[in-house]
Amino acid sequence: MTARGRELAGLLLAAVIAGVALASVTIARDSEVSARALTYGALFLALYLGAHVVVRRTVPYADGALLPLTAVLTAFGLTLNYRLDPDDGGRQALWVLIGVGILCATLVALRYDYRVLESYRYLFGVAAVILLLLPSVPGLGERVNGVRLWVHAGPLQFQPGELAKIFLIVFLAGYLREKREVIAQGRLKDFGPLFAIWGVAMLVIVQTNDLGSALLNFGIFLAMLYVATGRGLFVAAGLALFVGGAAVLYNALQHVQDRVTIWLHPWTHERVYCALNGELEFRQDCASYQLVKSLYSIANGGFGGTGLGEGTFTSTDGTTLIPYLRTDFIYSAVAQELGLIGAAALLLVFMLFVVRGMRVALRAQDGFSKLLAAGLTFGFALQTFIIVGGVLRVVPLTGITLPFVSYGGTSIVANFLMLAGLLLISHRANEPR
Repeated sequence: MTARGRELAGLLLAAVIAGVALASVTIARDSEVSARALTYGALFLALYLGAHVVVRRTVPYADGALLPLTAVLTAFGLTLNYRLDPDDGGRQALWVLIGVGILCATLVALRYDYRVLESYRYLFGVAAVILLLLPSVPGLGERVNGVRLWVHAGPLQFQPGELAKIFLIVFLAGYLREKREVIAQGRLKDFGPLFAIWGVAMLVIVQTNDLGSALLNFGIFLAMLYVATGRGLFVAAGLALFVGGAAVLYNALQHVQDRVTIWLHPWTHERVYCALNGELEFRQDCASYQLVKSLYSIANGGFGGTGLGEGTFTSTDGTTLIPYLRTDFIYSAVAQELGLIGAAALLLVFMLFVVRGMRVALRAQDGFSKLLAAGLTFGFALQTFIIVGGVLRVVPLTGITLPFVSYGGTSIVANFLMLAGLLLISHRANEPR
């Protein structure tokens, strides 16, 4: 079977998963089988069949697993968002439609040679820095849960860090492809880019109070630096710089201290000062309320889960038990309704996507393509680890999203751009010479 044949079979399976999942939700909610599930499955399949046709026409030799794996992840995301809030589920479906449209437009626009992006690497680098600092602009940035990640301009609200990540990867792929030989020699003056990007990462923490985005972008840089030079010493030096800088900022920024304290000590047996109301409260009833409720939600799922549509996310009076459930904590909803088995299955889909992406990087023939594919894939993997690890209390909690699953238009668009890049690189690597 050809790659496109495997892709078509995978999309059919993804449509079945989407239809069955929505049917489970409607049965749990309405106690009857609704035709909406069949209609939804058909529309979902039609959308991805359209993408499949564009892929077949523009990048016929691309990897046949990436698009079906994306379809499975978006099916999970659409179902969970619809289950939590039907209105948000509808908006998420619109963003997936827009994301697929951007995927197709990118494939059409760059089908002849995507490597033209390398010529604009410095423009992408400047744009990435501007986007990272945009939320800190007074009157433009919006603080959510103590972190400045959002930009609000009239009716438009978006998270510029998601697009900055893609721009940064394009810049690094072009720059490191050009300078990797002199950087690998290890001369002191060649460490300028390392210190510059480290400084930007630290500046992001100071301006936005967001340790997660700084860790994500600096982690992408270190991974691409290792791929370009093969020098593990550079990665170790970069990690030491980041840890040292973060330690200094930990003592200077109260918000970073709060995040680390919540991570290490979410429960208290004695009442402590609560900044939300200025009174003494147990920490689990104040600063770590979200994290603790999320852990209870995961525990409630057990091995098999409560079933789609059967989880408990609101109190008897309709109050949401876990704030920001659809964005930061959607993995806890997965773990409660699908249990350990379903949550592990979802992580397996993410892992398969990462494996296929790294395979694309290994098969790429030129330096720019190899670095671009590795950066896009590692960024996807690290973002997944940071958000899932935060929910599971492996790392401090951050405000980034779970790719393709969490609610959010900017995240969906950025992830479809990432997918387009991997498909373009894969096509060129597999195309007969």
